[in-house]
Amino acid sequence: MTHPSPRRTAPLHTGWTARSTSPRVPEHLAEHLAGPGVAATVPGCIHTDLLAAGLIPDPYLDDHERLLGWIGRCDWEYTTTFTHAAGPDDARHELAFDGLDTVATVLLNGTEVARTANQHRSYRFDVTELLTDGDNELVVRFTAPVPYADAQSLALGQRPQVNHHPFNAMRKMASNFGWDWGIDVATVGIWRPVRLESWRAARLGAVRVLATASSGTAETGRGTGPRTPDDGARGHLEVRADVAAAPGGVGGTADVSVRLAGRQVDLTGTATVPASGGTAVVHLEVPDVDRWWPRGHGAQPLYDVEVGLAVGGAVVDTWRGRTGFRSTRLDQVPDDDGTSFTLVVNDRPVWVKGANWIPDDAFVHRVDRARYARRLDQAEHAGINLLRVWGGGIYEADDFYELCDERGILTWQDFAFACAAYSEDEPLRSEVEAEARENVARLTPHPSLVLWNGSNENVWGVQEWGWEPLLEGRSWGWGYYSELLPTVVAEVDGTRPYTPSSPWSEDPAVHPNDPDHGSMHSWEVWNRLDWTRYRDDVPRFMAEFGWQGPPTWATLTRAVSDDPLTPESPGMQVHQKAMEGNKKLSLGLVPHLALPDDMEDWHWAMSWNQATAVQVAVEHLRSWAPRCTGSVVWQLNDCWPVTSWAAVDGDERPKPLLFALRHAHADRLVTVQPRRTHGRDGLAAVLVNDSDERWTGDVVVQRLDDAGTELAKTCERVDVAPRSTHTLPLPDDVAGAGEAGGELVRAHLGDVRGLWFFAEPRDSALAAPVLETTVEPTGDGYRLRVRAQNLVRDLTLLADKLHPDARVDDQLVTLLPGEEVALHVTVPDGVTLDAEAMVAPTVLRSLNQLVVAGR
Repeated sequence: MTHPSPRRTAPLHTGWTARSTSPRVPEHLAEHLAGPGVAATVPGCIHTDLLAAGLIPDPYLDDHERLLGWIGRCDWEYTTTFTHAAGPDDARHELAFDGLDTVATVLLNGTEVARTANQHRSYRFDVTELLTDGDNELVVRFTAPVPYADAQSLALGQRPQVNHHPFNAMRKMASNFGWDWGIDVATVGIWRPVRLESWRAARLGAVRVLATASSGTAETGRGTGPRTPDDGARGHLEVRADVAAAPGGVGGTADVSVRLAGRQVDLTGTATVPASGGTAVVHLEVPDVDRWWPRGHGAQPLYDVEVGLAVGGAVVDTWRGRTGFRSTRLDQVPDDDGTSFTLVVNDRPVWVKGANWIPDDAFVHRVDRARYARRLDQAEHAGINLLRVWGGGIYEADDFYELCDERGILTWQDFAFACAAYSEDEPLRSEVEAEARENVARLTPHPSLVLWNGSNENVWGVQEWGWEPLLEGRSWGWGYYSELLPTVVAEVDGTRPYTPSSPWSEDPAVHPNDPDHGSMHSWEVWNRLDWTRYRDDVPRFMAEFGWQGPPTWATLTRAVSDDPLTPESPGMQVHQKAMEGNKKLSLGLVPHLALPDDMEDWHWAMSWNQATAVQVAVEHLRSWAPRCTGSVVWQLNDCWPVTSWAAVDGDERPKPLLFALRHAHADRLVTVQPRRTHGRDGLAAVLVNDSDERWTGDVVVQRLDDAGTELAKTCERVDVAPRSTHTLPLPDDVAGAGEAGGELVRAHLGDVRGLWFFAEPRDSALAAPVLETTVEPTGDGYRLRVRAQNLVRDLTLLADKLHPDARVDDQLVTLLPGEEVALHVTVPDGVTLDAEAMVAPTVLRSLNQLVVAGR
């Protein structure tokens, strides 16, 4: 008996060249690019191929973006040759593209195989009859994305969007055409792996791994001590494996086996389907399962899953992955305050300390597993427990979700719709359904994924941004968000909640951005108001808000070579994409500080203002738990060097904002907040306990002068239950200042403290910092000890000014007179730093310097 052979895979990543087939190429490059072309990298894109060939400057520097706009208006052709030798058992050969960007024609040995028009999905083409023994020529021709989008916009009917290109007319990463933080580099290329697969009889198609868990008997959602959360928890694994068969393949049946292993579990199950194709469903019950928890709530046990396909007793295909068992739901429940928006994992409400995620590089193929890991390291450092994958980007690679699984970082996945109206007509509708079905299936194994969301701001846009009269009755995407996508999620997944859009109020009759209902986005503050106005709203869930700041100094001066470098110099303006961004930066600073004239002072002032604005917002939101159940700041990361809302800049360096988030996201937080009690405005000390242990002790609240002298005091014994908030209104003698410019409130429980300053920094009596410093070498860098002789606010070591790869473990540290802090500076092997440079006033910064300079 002859058994079918296993599927064979041959990567097709070598030997590629790229050339232009367009007359729009600049004259000095035309002969080269129209002739032999350049060596091409796969996975990759044309911009990085041209950069590697030395034919274009780095798009991220100075005003090169404008110089390179022609690339997205040109057609391009990628070509390679590969050798194929047919095996005796081969019955079918398929070209498998994991990602084509975007409008492509695929040819093999001169014959057209297919045409594609969707970056967000993969493709598989039968080329059995086109392959030859020996050399084969594979060509992929890409249509210029900018004119294609323009033409499709007319063909489908113009629909409103927020960009200068109609990105909504094609299924391509929206921000690839530029955004209010993003560079306009409309790419083409084979951006994910490509291979030739050879198989006989049958192969696995989509594999959906659906792992859920019941509640443990000890889990109540709010504990009173150490938990044993998995007592009695039962896991259920459902695997749905699609089986594809070759035409004319063997008859009979195929067996699909599933093995679940790990955590002292080793279970197997099987199902049988016709060898001609179908979907096998295997169920496994796991008693006493170890449940997967978000970071800060428990461990992240993961189990190995192996799916095998056998025909005639011979294994012909396998799939391997990992999963975790947990339950997840979204509680959107009417109550006395409106409608809640609470993520619940394993029946435990999770207070979301989140950030929005954008593509980490405008050239997305450059983001590998190591780079994902570095971003997630920074997210963990900032206390982040959820990342929202924003709809103007991509469905990220498996590496991203696997790393989130390992770290307990929840993910909220938008479908690829953002800030626009979208046609629901063909050919887009079929493309949308195909990409949704594929990506929902691909991401099912990941326990970190807890929410699907249909779109970003699109429902809000129709109601609030004046789109309705422009649409003139045309479809705009509501059918996707209310019917197609929830149907796909229910059919393909069925274990996770879905919302049509963000913001979303649950009831379509309620304004989508109503703070009392569902999720909210807050952009009026950044656009028009001072950041103290974040406290005006107490939303049920804040899914977007943020404040701009420049990239770190090392990143800024690498990317912009203006001489002189000023806030308004030409390169700075290229690297500021927000409408009237610099004006908003200035208007947002002057209520707090005088606008500096010195560039380094300007850079520090804007960095401080960004960090402080967001920290004020997050602490305000946390202080209103459980009415408010989450904060998702815009944004964690950047895709190139730019002034933006990010906490980590485009060169991967942390900005002061990342440390502000770390402070505001601490599991135990003491924050002093304005509160109105008994009809009077006042202050309250709010204690937030986002841990599993009770937090007990004496809360000591003092009004101090800048010298540290106590002017008034109150003390109260508290017992703050796990995952709860306690509010302590302050008496008038503590909450009221005698000399506002020179006084503050300090509230502390143990070593956790919060501060309140009665006056804006520019109106305060802050003096120049008087510091005692010592620098000590350590095994991986230096320890800087700083002792303050006077009040020093927001002490920050800008380590990147010492060396581009130097890092410090904390920033924005306020020291009262006599207090000290030890800062740990790490440097690459072999790098030494100058001790005097480390404490120079342009490197060791404080708010005091800006106040004194502004007088």
